[in-house]
Amino acid sequence: MKVRTFISYPSPADFVSIAFLVFLTVLNLVFHARVEEWFILTIINLATIIAIMFLARGAEEKKTSLLIGLHRWYCYPIIILIFKEIYRMVHPIHPTDYDQLLIAIDRWMFGVNPTQWIGQFAYPLLTEILQIAYFSYYILFIILGVELYRRYAIQDFDKVAFMIVYGFYLSYLGYFVLPGVGPRFTLHDFSSLETDLPGVWLTPFLRSIINAGESIPQSHIDAVNLVQRDIFPSGHTQLTIIVMTLGFRYKTRARWLLLALGSLLIVATVYLRYHYVVDLIAGALVAWFTLWTGDKLELWWRRMARHLRSGTFT
Repeated sequence: MKVRTFISYPSPADFVSIAFLVFLTVLNLVFHARVEEWFILTIINLATIIAIMFLARGAEEKKTSLLIGLHRWYCYPIIILIFKEIYRMVHPIHPTDYDQLLIAIDRWMFGVNPTQWIGQFAYPLLTEILQIAYFSYYILFIILGVELYRRYAIQDFDKVAFMIVYGFYLSYLGYFVLPGVGPRFTLHDFSSLETDLPGVWLTPFLRSIINAGESIPQSHIDAVNLVQRDIFPSGHTQLTIIVMTLGFRYKTRARWLLLALGSLLIVATVYLRYHYVVDLIAGALVAWFTLWTGDKLELWWRRMARHLRSGTFT
């Protein structure tokens, strides 16, 4: 098999995932003196790249339902895998938190700290609804993806998958540039969150899952030093806007559900003290940039792959 043919197999989502894994590998090598687990992270990245390449080849050549399904849906777990890798890298590489800068920008724009101001509207039932909406972030992609996979051409699913993973990787870059822990640690007492913002039934359980995903121990001991630096830009805002936009772009049946959950989710990021408002603004801008450049980048890779496969690329 010609090398250029093998290289042409990856989808746009594969291409951008491989590119980002290469980027992280280079960072690990450059900052190996700071990143304690740099060697194992490098090995994992290289193994993942190889797995993506062979999975793409298998799905393209054998075209079995299993391989095609695995090739399309591996994007979801790889996002989580890379998110946890970044946890091991951001703080060692860039140990300064920029919360005070983000707080100052919010105060300059509004004259108050928005998460403190919005606290006057706190009510257990509202907290419950917004906590559920915030947690729905983890299933919005599945809702959109399942409908596209079942009802639309596979090319449409691939384009949406690319947009989503591309959006995630752009948000991850922001975590390296402006690390921060968020207002629940800086403007509020994190250990008093259950007392300050009680829910009705599911809120404590959902919070515990979110905390675990961000490496916060159940005991909350030293939580501010252990939590993931992942607030700027707000990935919740950015990716939610992208999902809602794509839902309407493809006129999906779930688009109104995505709009309702997504709108509540964005409000919840501030109400529940996860983000500063400037994070949301940055997330919205990165969402626009993702959609604008994503269309062009996806088209470029498809053309490149066709040229590689046909042998016309020089």
